[in-house]
Amino acid sequence: MLDPLTLFNLDPELAASAEVRGLRLLAGFTGFGEAGHVVSQVRDELFENLEHDLVATFDADQLIDYRARRPQLTFVEDHFTGYEAPRIELHRFYDGLGEPFLFLTGFEPDFQWERFTAAVLRLVEMLDVSLVAWVHSVPMPVPHTRPIGVTAHGNRPDLIEGISSWKPTAQIQAAVGHLLEVRLAEAGVDVVGHVVHVPHYLADAEFPPAAVAALEYLGAAANLVLPTDRLREAGREVEKQIAQQVDASAEVRGVVATLESRYDEYTGSTVRRSLLVKDNDELPDAEELGAAVEAYLASPQAEEETEALLIGQGEQEAAGSSGDPAADKDEDSVEPNGPNRLPGRDDRPGTPGGTA
Repeated sequence: MLDPLTLFNLDPELAASAEVRGLRLLAGFTGFGEAGHVVSQVRDELFENLEHDLVATFDADQLIDYRARRPQLTFVEDHFTGYEAPRIELHRFYDGLGEPFLFLTGFEPDFQWERFTAAVLRLVEMLDVSLVAWVHSVPMPVPHTRPIGVTAHGNRPDLIEGISSWKPTAQIQAAVGHLLEVRLAEAGVDVVGHVVHVPHYLADAEFPPAAVAALEYLGAAANLVLPTDRLREAGREVEKQIAQQVDASAEVRGVVATLESRYDEYTGSTVRRSLLVKDNDELPDAEELGAAVEAYLASPQAEEETEALLIGQGEQEAAGSSGDPAADKDEDSVEPNGPNRLPGRDDRPGTPGGTA
């Protein structure tokens, strides 16, 4: 095997800085399976919402089969531009509370898996990574009207037990993330993975609720606050469209009803742990919750959201009201369990009625 150290370029300044050492590392690769485009949505959400900088770049020319996974470029009238080269990169991010973490993402390598995993292991050692948490998704015969399921795996029982909604024993086709988890575990590195279950009839389309679940599970495992607001809103719109399509077809309604029945039968006796529960199975106390709230309120994200809320309130006041407080309340408010709330769906996985 060729030297793994020659497979990536590491930013020398960041590599020498103590600020990138001892961090948690999240990972997700596109191109294999990726039901519901979960990893792509997770990647886009992190890059669009969180501050980040490049730590290391892998040599994609040695890892990617360009003919099987052809890059994109743009043709503008009489010339080509905007060549999008495949990338596999390691970035440092800051979560919603300003906590730093690492994120490894890009196309799943087509070649040199053992060398690639060895290179990642060397980076993990060099940067003294404290935990690796990764995610991918698979199509499953489950209904979209029920909580998003997940199968958790790895060598950290405290982060896995009570989380999985399906625990099979099966031969599967390997992905590079699987091999990476095996090699990390063999090296004694803490690692946990999450397989998000996507309804099989939605596997080819973007399914935001599955990406929300992925971010929630990654955040819970690595103790990070990851952005999900935009995906939640997109998920509500997607679920409305799905509901309309289901209502328009008796055959589809029958299929969904059958999946619901099987899901409820299978999960009826299953008890799963809430993501709010700490490693010792105790809920956070008032001081811990208060500290988390104070940290959030001091963050730039809270300042931006507060400013946006005040602007929105100002616009509503400028628009005026009907003069009837009761009418305004009925018109503007949405009851938690009212007709505008989709049944069988909560905003947080692992909570009663939520995804788990």
